[in-house]
Amino acid sequence: MQTEFLAEKLQPKIEEARTGRCVLFFVDASHFVLSTFLGYLWSFVRIFIKSPSGRQRYNVLGAFNAISHELFTVTNDAYINANSIIALMEQLLVRYAGSAITLAMDNARYQRCKLVMNFAKDHGIELLFLPPYSPNLNLIERLWRY
Repeated sequence: MQTEFLAEKLQPKIEEARTGRCVLFFVDASHFVLSTFLGYLWSFVRIFIKSPSGRQRYNVLGAFNAISHELFTVTNDAYINANSIIALMEQLLVRYAGSAITLAMDNARYQRCKLVMNFAKDHGIELLFLPPYSPNLNLIERLWRY
């Protein structure tokens, strides 16, 4: 399924972006936990260091330009939702006014909702949904790794 998607949909979009006929972004969110993680500590005696528990996060929703490698972000400490996607699309519409914009995204529920789909349709943004379980096709995943 991934091979077919890559050959029939993603590669042609990348080629369009290379020739300037559209601007292609890979979109995804990353969630950074605000907590202490002690990876490795050498000591004579085993010591357990308590750290605060909880789920406080710093969320980053990013759009990574496949050609220029520009990164646009929306951040918060609450939740990434449909309104976050729309805020990101608004940034892209301002920066790339008059250009054909394509967003390659995974299948998160907040990306496929009516609010996002209608906003994209009303503003001429093409949404290209990657096949399920294919983070290897989403370029922004490589950025999150670092």
